Amino acid sequence: MSLGTFSYPMPVNEPVLNYAPNSAEKIKLKATLAELKNTEIDVPMYIGNKEVRTNRKVAIRPPHEIKHILGYFHAGEEKHVHQAIEAALAAKESWANMQWETRAAIFLKAADLIATKYRSYINGTTMLGQSKNAYQAEIDSACELIDFLRFNVHFLSEIYKQQPISGPGMHNRTEWRPLEGFVLAVTPFNFTAIGGNLPTSAAMCGNVVVWKPANTQIYSAQMFMKILKEAGLPDGVINLIYVDGPTIGKVCFNHHEFAGVHFTGSTGVFNNMWETIGKNMAKYKSYPRIVGETGGKDFVLAHKSANADVVATAILRGAFEFQGQKCSAASRAYIPSNIADEVKKKLIAGVKSMKMGTTEDFTNFINAVIDEKSFDNIKRYIDNAKKDAKTKILVGGKCDKKEGYFIQPTVIETTNPKYTTMCEEIFGPVLTLYVYPANNFEKALELVDSTSPYALTGAILAQDKAAIELATNKLRNAAGNFYINDKPTGAVVGQQPFGGARASGTNDKAGSALNLYRWLSARTIKETYNPPTDYSYPFLQEA
Repeated sequence: MSLGTFSYPMPVNEPVLNYAPNSAEKIKLKATLAELKNTEIDVPMYIGNKEVRTNRKVAIRPPHEIKHILGYFHAGEEKHVHQAIEAALAAKESWANMQWETRAAIFLKAADLIATKYRSYINGTTMLGQSKNAYQAEIDSACELIDFLRFNVHFLSEIYKQQPISGPGMHNRTEWRPLEGFVLAVTPFNFTAIGGNLPTSAAMCGNVVVWKPANTQIYSAQMFMKILKEAGLPDGVINLIYVDGPTIGKVCFNHHEFAGVHFTGSTGVFNNMWETIGKNMAKYKSYPRIVGETGGKDFVLAHKSANADVVATAILRGAFEFQGQKCSAASRAYIPSNIADEVKKKLIAGVKSMKMGTTEDFTNFINAVIDEKSFDNIKRYIDNAKKDAKTKILVGGKCDKKEGYFIQPTVIETTNPKYTTMCEEIFGPVLTLYVYPANNFEKALELVDSTSPYALTGAILAQDKAAIELATNKLRNAAGNFYINDKPTGAVVGQQPFGGARASGTNDKAGSALNLYRWLSARTIKETYNPPTDYSYPFLQEA
């Protein structure tokens, strides 16, 4: 029973704390980091009302300090996926029928808990588990996650208000139903906020969820799950399990009640998901929603009118914050010949000034890449570039995994605009630079648009307004998030809804109402007040 239409106005973005010397937030965060490092935790799966532990315990280690153990998580198997689905479906009816203002209150309370009581803990687990520095953790695991929760409540409340018109003698209305069945959320290591948003955006709409995070994000994922439970999330609405990808796919994509997948990860994995779902269509109750944000080969394109300081700063921040482990990170740059020498000089100086080390030392700009597999893959690209006649390492290139998975920020210059590292996603602190003739800007635009299969983010840097307009038009399909005189990273919820097309995903724009529509199924209801009692129409009569 609804006793009113309740208002959830547009929120403001959560303020980013700066962690200045002797600030209260810096003192608190350092104390929390010490507490977390000195506490070895035992992380269960959360299935229904149970904390599930197995005899398959896997160590959680900081990528920047691999000898240290933060705790252990309990790895699951096929039976746990079945249990999670059963728990979700058991919770479905009561959750879907819960009044919207009650559901909304849970997620708004979770946002407030993160903003206050748990801010240092969600940041601390992200810093230690994913090797993010304090600022990168703050903008991700605190601010962006808070924003996702608050803005999605507002966006969904606005969707619920959208109703059709009614003619005389009738009333029309639209119900915004959750999907039939369960939603699978598969989340990546690199953003705690994505790990939180993918399951909660679907759940907020009344859906029940099976959530599989990347193993390398479990340390912060379990912290968010605790916050959700404290905020009042009912058992079974979101079920957090730790199984491998093939196992979760085998069970979920063959289940009659599979209603959709909310995914962030590699293009290859997403393509396989899509293919499997397509082959299994006859098994499902309804057409599943397939929403994915995948890879990127994001560009910085400078025009001859660009300021060299602006270009260098956009590259240094855009390519190397969080070790380039952002799907939006700049990884290819096109620099005009007239400013190339100056830009390269500034890039070299900038990289050499960057300190690299543990996240607990707040003076370190660069930390470790996520794991050994990633380290080895990135190193392979760098080693190959060192041996290629058409490339040279301008700066960086050192790799060391004795104490942690450290890769020095690396700038490769190539004379071949289609060189491997200009085309393939590396997902690490590696940027490849190509110098083009300053008067061949339109040719550079063609290269940007055609070199990569991806279309996630990109940036144009110029002072010439005509050049900016030309690039904006020519690169319309080359990036779902396009930046003018800025780095191609740092999308803010409510300001720059995030997502790309082509091989970068379905462009369903996390942080906007568009994404929420994907987890809703509309039912239109027409009620006639005085229904007819005779089938015939006036046109049948003759005068």
